[in-house]
Amino acid sequence: METTTPIFSKNDNLKFFRTLNSRVNNYFKENNLNRTGNWKLHLKTVVMFTIFLTPYFILLALDMPFWVYLLLNVVIGIGMAGVGMNVMHDGNHGAYSTKSWVNKFMGGSIYILAGNVYNWQVQHNVLHHTYTNILGHDEDLEAGRIMRFTKEAKWYRFHKFQQYYSVFLYGLLTFNWAITTDFLQMKRYLKRNLSYGEFKKPVVRWTTLIITKIIYFSIWLVIPMVLGITWWKVILGFLVMHYTAGVILSVVFQLAHVVEETENPIPDDNGEIENTWAIHQLFTTANFAPKNWLVNYYTGGLNHQVEHHLFPNISHIHYDKIAEIVKQTAAECELPYYEFKTTRAAIISHFRHLRELGRQPQLT
Repeated sequence: METTTPIFSKNDNLKFFRTLNSRVNNYFKENNLNRTGNWKLHLKTVVMFTIFLTPYFILLALDMPFWVYLLLNVVIGIGMAGVGMNVMHDGNHGAYSTKSWVNKFMGGSIYILAGNVYNWQVQHNVLHHTYTNILGHDEDLEAGRIMRFTKEAKWYRFHKFQQYYSVFLYGLLTFNWAITTDFLQMKRYLKRNLSYGEFKKPVVRWTTLIITKIIYFSIWLVIPMVLGITWWKVILGFLVMHYTAGVILSVVFQLAHVVEETENPIPDDNGEIENTWAIHQLFTTANFAPKNWLVNYYTGGLNHQVEHHLFPNISHIHYDKIAEIVKQTAAECELPYYEFKTTRAAIISHFRHLRELGRQPQLT
C-alpha cells in the first residue's frame, strides 16, 4: 500500500519531549551510567543463549524419547524468542554496547534466528519506530487480508472469527521469516531504496541473504539429519521450535500496539499527522506488566514499549528506572501513558480489540 509519507506536526507543543529528554539525560549523568547495556545484559546474553542452544546440542548428541525431543524443541523456541528480544533487539538498535562492532555482532544473531539484519532494521527501526501504528507505513499492522488490525483496513467476513484463529497464525511469524518474508521484504525495500545507515549495493544484500539462509538451514535441518535424526523428526522439531517462538514474539508485539487503548492516527489531506513524533508514540503504544520481574527480564523490556519507543537507543535494562520519569512528565503535560498492570489484562484487551475489529464495520 503506497501512500504519501506522513509528516509529523511541527506546530505541536514541544515541551513534553524537551523536558523528558533533559530529565532522562540528567538521570544517566547523575548516576554515572552509560545508556547502553552493562554486566546485567552481558549475563542475560549468556542465559538466553544457553536456553537457546543447549537443547540443540543435546538433541544432536543423545537418543531420547519422542516426547522429550519435542519438549526440547519447545525450549529452543523459548530461547530463540529470548535471544531475539534481549540480545538481537538491543544490538540492532545500537543499544547493546558503546562499541559499534559489538552491536553489529549481537544484532547479527538474527541470522541464526531465521531473519536478516537489513530487512529487520528497515521494517522495525525505520518503518515501525517512525510511523508507529499508521496503516500503510507501519508493516507490523499488515498481515495480508487474513487479519484486520485497524478500522481503516478492509473488512472481510472471515474477520468475524479472527480473535479465534489469530493465535494459530501468530505462530507462523518466524517460520515465514525463514521461508518467504525475507526475500519479499528485500525485494520491496531495495526497490524503494530504503536503508538504515549505510546503503549497500543490492548485490551485497542479496548475497548476504542467500549465504546466511544456507547457513541457517544447514544448522537447523541439514546437520541434524546428517547426524542421524530421522528427517520427519527434524522437520517436526523445526516447526515446533518456530511455532513456539512465533507465538511468544507475536503476542509480545501485539500487546504493545494492537489493544483497545492505542490509536491508529490517519494523516490529513496534506499528509500531516496531528502530533509531534514523541507525542504520537504515547498515543500509539502501551506497556504491560511493568512490575513483573519475570516478564520484564524475559521480554527484554519490551513490556516497557512506551520507554522503548521514546528512547530506542537506550538499552532495555534501564527502562524500569526511567519509566517513572516518562510517566511523571506525561502526566504534567496532560498526555496519555497507557499501561496494563498485568500481562493477562493486556492479552484480554488485545483479543477483545480483535473481536471488535472483526465485526462488520456498519454494525460496530
